[in-house]
Amino acid sequence: MSDEINVTAQNFQKEVLESSMPVLLDFWAEWCMPCRMIAPSVEQLADAYKGRIKVGKINVDAEADLAAQYNIISIPTLMVFNAGAVHSQKVGALPKRDIEGLFKDLVQ
Repeated sequence: MSDEINVTAQNFQKEVLESSMPVLLDFWAEWCMPCRMIAPSVEQLADAYKGRIKVGKINVDAEADLAAQYNIISIPTLMVFNAGAVHSQKVGALPKRDIEGLFKDLVQ
């Protein structure tokens, strides 16, 4: 079972901006094939870094306002938040090691 959380406009403040640990967000959509391609890697990283990083998924179709707020124009977009601010961001289907590289400097 994955440790990913479903992030919505209702829980974004608490789960992301007020998080005591770094947060990796995966902006995705059900119809997006590259999103599906990286999903197993994101899930594996959520499990591997449990307790050190929080991993959340934001469905851009269901949370269009949230996606617009962060200027998400292409998916998948991976964004890492630390202390309530954007730390790093990449767009596209990345290999697992590149996804890990987005937050590796923030965890032990």
